[in-house]
Amino acid sequence: MLCKIFRTIFRWITVKNLNTMTFDENTGGDTPMGLLRGIKHGTESYHVLFRRLCSYAGLHCVVIKGYSKSAGYQPGVKFEDNRFRNSWNAVYVAGAWRFVQCNWGARHLVNAKEVPKAGNKGKSDSLRYEYDDHYFLTDPREFIYEFFPLQPEWQLLKNPISLQDFEELPFVRSLFFRYGLYFPDSNTKAVMRTDSTGAATVRIAMPATLQSSLIFHYNLKCYENDGDTFDGVSLKRFVMQSVIGNIVSFRVHAPSSGAFLLDIFANSVTPKEYLTGEPMKFKSVCKFKIACEELQTVMVPLPDCASGEWGPTKATRLFGLIPITHQDALIFTGRELEIQFRMSKPLTDFMATLHKNGMEEKRLSKFVSHTIIDDDVVSFLISFPEEGQYGLDIYTRELDLNSSENNEKHLLTHCCKYLINSSKRN
Repeated sequence: MLCKIFRTIFRWITVKNLNTMTFDENTGGDTPMGLLRGIKHGTESYHVLFRRLCSYAGLHCVVIKGYSKSAGYQPGVKFEDNRFRNSWNAVYVAGAWRFVQCNWGARHLVNAKEVPKAGNKGKSDSLRYEYDDHYFLTDPREFIYEFFPLQPEWQLLKNPISLQDFEELPFVRSLFFRYGLYFPDSNTKAVMRTDSTGAATVRIAMPATLQSSLIFHYNLKCYENDGDTFDGVSLKRFVMQSVIGNIVSFRVHAPSSGAFLLDIFANSVTPKEYLTGEPMKFKSVCKFKIACEELQTVMVPLPDCASGEWGPTKATRLFGLIPITHQDALIFTGRELEIQFRMSKPLTDFMATLHKNGMEEKRLSKFVSHTIIDDDVVSFLISFPEEGQYGLDIYTRELDLNSSENNEKHLLTHCCKYLINSSKRN
């Protein structure tokens, strides 16, 4: 019963879009509507309103002060002054204290890239109101990733952590927990340091129930100045994303010493939704600072293939293409290669394009071909003109059995890509 009352109060506060609400200026400042007006004008706060409404209902509610990884925060930033100070609530329900963050449950900042100066607030014109249930009765083990109370007992953890531990925790957002994601490696931290070759790997695990629908993307930028290129090449080409089972990996090879920002996005869509060709919105689930202190090996960018993950998993997920010969994203081969897939449903109009740094795609087109074997196996044949690293993009579309009636065709869609190292020694 108490939980229902708490939720009613939480929903009453968080569903209101203050950007569209108007208020009677004669409304008393100590009333719920007066407090909402104060929140809109920046003179009141959500946690005060939530505590006030709880007190009206005779419910136990306290205000907790501390730090938060809020808008403008970037992984690796230290909590050294009043920047990122925040307040939230804890409520006593079902024999235990649980957290409530009405502000984050009601709205979030978008396009907040710069860390605010001490004592300053982020720009209010980038506020977007969007309900987020994650911040109602949040599990303390999840809440600690974003909020650190000044009083350790209000972590509500069996083993409280230090402020330094909080800074080192990976920078995750509510969507990370909504999708049931987790880090399989215990050494995953907010700042990932590269080895002497400039390499660092971030691995994220997803629940088995979402393996067929969860799609990831990423962005890599310079940490200090937001630049997204190196020597005229997109920094995305220095990251190799791949999926094996329920693990998605992002292997970064820093092109130079310095710091970079890896932003990882996700969205859950069905293959049917994906294949419509409509733009998809991806939201950030976590960010990492990639720190390369020294670089002993010069890393060349990956071939300029279509964006997204490498390997055949995407082909299986979207088109039911089952790899026969090559299950891994990375292939080592000689001067000739055959890649085969089995079709679990009718597909048509296969196309493959070969890419290599320093060579034109048109020149490489004659070195790749495909053939259909026994109606259900597609075979791609590649003869490499020279040794080196290549990228192979594969496209296809579903065979529409009703196409003769409506004269429509499914879109030709990218289904997977491979990274291939060709050498005489293989």
